[in-house]
Amino acid sequence: MRNPPNSPDETPTPTAPAPNANPEDERPPARLMVTYGLQHILAMYAGVITPPIIIGGAVGLDAVGMGILISAALLVSGLATLVQTIGVWRFGARLPVVIGTSFVPVGTMVAIGQDSGLPAVFGASLASGVFGLAVVPFLAGLIRFFPPVVTGSVITIIGVSLLPVAIGWITENNETGVPTTGGLALAGTTLAIVLLLSWILPGVWNRMAVLGGLVLGTVIAAAFGRVNVSPVSEGAFFSLGQPFHFGAPEFQVAAIVTMCVVMLVILTEGIADILAVGEIVGARMDGRRLADGLRVDALASVVGPLLNSFPGSTFSQNVGLIALTRVRSRYVVAVGGLILIVLGLFPVLGRVVAMIPSPVLGGAGLVLFGSVAAAGVRTLAKVEYEGNLNLVIVAVAMAFGIIPIAAPAFYDGFPDWAGTILRSGIVAAAIAALVLNAVFNILGGALGRGSARDTE
Repeated sequence: MRNPPNSPDETPTPTAPAPNANPEDERPPARLMVTYGLQHILAMYAGVITPPIIIGGAVGLDAVGMGILISAALLVSGLATLVQTIGVWRFGARLPVVIGTSFVPVGTMVAIGQDSGLPAVFGASLASGVFGLAVVPFLAGLIRFFPPVVTGSVITIIGVSLLPVAIGWITENNETGVPTTGGLALAGTTLAIVLLLSWILPGVWNRMAVLGGLVLGTVIAAAFGRVNVSPVSEGAFFSLGQPFHFGAPEFQVAAIVTMCVVMLVILTEGIADILAVGEIVGARMDGRRLADGLRVDALASVVGPLLNSFPGSTFSQNVGLIALTRVRSRYVVAVGGLILIVLGLFPVLGRVVAMIPSPVLGGAGLVLFGSVAAAGVRTLAKVEYEGNLNLVIVAVAMAFGIIPIAAPAFYDGFPDWAGTILRSGIVAAAIAALVLNAVFNILGGALGRGSARDTE
C-alpha cells in the first residue's frame, strides 16, 4: 500500500527544483524524461492525426496522400513543440506546452479544399500565419485583463470542452453515441488501472499512471481481439517528407480573409492554454513571454503548409496531464517533441501508436481532461466573491462556454464570422469573462463600484 506523504520510505522525487529556480526548468533523469515525454505523446497523438485524416478524406486523397499528410502533421508538431519548449530568440514560451494540428480551422479548410484544392488551403494557412505573427504583440498585451476570475473560468471550460472528446473515444464516435459493451468495458478497465496506479505507485512512479493505463489497457484489448495490428505493415517505413507534394501554395483572397479570422480564434485559445499551463506550473508570466508562445502557434501555420501540414495550436489535452502528474519540466515536453519528429520520419512507429483502441484512450482521457477542469476550479478558489460581481462573471463565462457543447448547432444561424468565433466554447467563455471583468471590475472600479482586490 502507498506510504503517507513525507514517509521515510517514500521514494524521493528527483524532479524537485532548486530553491528560487523556475519550476518549468526542472530536469528529471533522462529515463524519466523519455517516459514522461512518451506519455504526453500518447495523450495527444489522436488529436494530431485527426485533422489531416478529416481534410484528406474530404478532398479525396488516396492512402499514400493521407500518409503524407499524417507524417507531415507529426513532423511539424514536433518541430513546433521543440521551439515552444526550448525557445529560439523571441519564439517559444519556454514552458511545457505541446503544439499540435489545430481542430479550429478544420471546417474552413475542408470547405476551401473541396472548392479549390489543397494548394489553396496551404496558401490561406500560410498567409494567416503571417497575419498571426503581425497581431501577436497586440494580443499578448491583453494579459493584464486575465486575472484569476478570468483564467479560472477559462481553464475550467477547457477541461469541460475536452470531456466530450474522451466520451467520443469511448463510444468510438458511432452515430448513436451509445458505447458497445466491449468499448465500455475497455474504457472502464483503463480508468480503473489509471486510478489504481495513481494510488499504489510510490513517489515519482505514480506520475506514469496514465502511461501504464494506456499500455495495460491496450494489452487487455489485444487479449480480447480488439487491437488491429495489420496496418502496421502497410505504408512506408521511413520518410524524410516531401515539401510541396500537393503543389505550390495558391493565394486566394476570400480563403485568406476567412483563415485570418480563424487565426484570431487559434491565438485566443492559445492565450488561454498558455496561461493555463503557466498557472498550473507556477511559472512567471508576462506579456513578452505570452507573445513568444503565441508566435510559435503562428509560425506553425507558416511552416506547416511548406511541408504539407496545416495550422498548429497549443494542445489543451496536455494541460490535464501536467495538472495530474505534476511533472512541470519543459524538457520533458521537449523530449515529447523529439518523439513526434521521429514518428513523422518513421511512419511505421506512428502506426504502432495508432493501434491503441479508442475506448482505451477514452478511459484515460476522462482523468486527463477532468484534471484540467479541476485545475480551473482550484484557480477560481483564489478569487474574492464578496462585495463584487465575480460570481456573475464566472457564471456567465461558464454558460457561454457550455453552449457549443450542449447545442453544437446553436450558432448556425449567426453570421459566418460570428459562428466561427463562438463555436469554440473556450473562446466564447474567454470573451464573456474578459468583457464582464472589464465592465464590472476595471470600469466599475474606476467609477467607484469595485476595487482592485475584486479580481485577485
